[in-house]
Amino acid sequence: MKIAVLPPAQAGVAADPDWVVRYARQAEECGFESFVAIEHPLVVSSYSSRYPYAESGRMPLRDDCAIPDPLELLSFVAASTTTLGLSTGVLVLPAHHPVVLAKRLATLDVLSGGRLRLCVGLGWMREELEACGTDFDTRGRRADESIDVMRALWADSGEKGASFSGEFFSFSDAHSHPKPCRPGGVPIHVGGHSPASMRRAVRRGDGWQPLGIGGDELRAAIAEFRRQAAEAGRDPAAQEVSVSAVTSAITEQTVEKSTAMGIDRLVATSMQPDIDAALEELVALAARVGLSGR
Repeated sequence: MKIAVLPPAQAGVAADPDWVVRYARQAEECGFESFVAIEHPLVVSSYSSRYPYAESGRMPLRDDCAIPDPLELLSFVAASTTTLGLSTGVLVLPAHHPVVLAKRLATLDVLSGGRLRLCVGLGWMREELEACGTDFDTRGRRADESIDVMRALWADSGEKGASFSGEFFSFSDAHSHPKPCRPGGVPIHVGGHSPASMRRAVRRGDGWQPLGIGGDELRAAIAEFRRQAAEAGRDPAAQEVSVSAVTSAITEQTVEKSTAMGIDRLVATSMQPDIDAALEELVALAARVGLSGR
């Protein structure tokens, strides 16, 4: 079982350089797999869109909560550590131009020694995407095409370069260097709760991060994801499943049950804004689940 760590988003501490460095280095020292960064390019306080993971329809973050750019944050974490993995969770893919994003991701992956994993989502806040210049209603097709664009630019396309012709993006004889460290490019996982997110992960991703579901519903969803992967000719065992859990609630039994359910990675989400308490929480969790550390 891989265990990633996610700082307490509601506290805005990911924008505090001292907090982040101490937390990331402790996570690495304890043997956690990766550091996860969330994204909102901006928050429109008057949004009428419904947040899908709370009954109130409102997200739990304050409008003025500090949410640093995830790739800049992960670059900072990469420079402060040596082996800790780096991941988004999730990046709002339709808010980004895939040509520029492909270069940023490949650069971070190369400079970090191949430590990057990308988890993407469509975004639920219409007002946010419209402010980024994206049509909310076509964000699904745009996200699919964006993944294809990035994979085309990351591939070894030889002297002629890469070409792509789609509904939203097109180019010919294009060269984007450096290439990511791994031959298949940066691993791309898809986050979401809908059947469409599962299909996107099966067809274009390297993994799925189901959001907002648990218990028997989650167990059934994972089984369906594996079934669809096999049907699509993908190796079900190679498609990772990541699930979030509150750090303080994760025990050895949690890991055992998650493994039996087919989960490959737990994203341990901290609720501790105080850095000393957050570091103690990491040490305690590592001890509970038997991480050996460095």
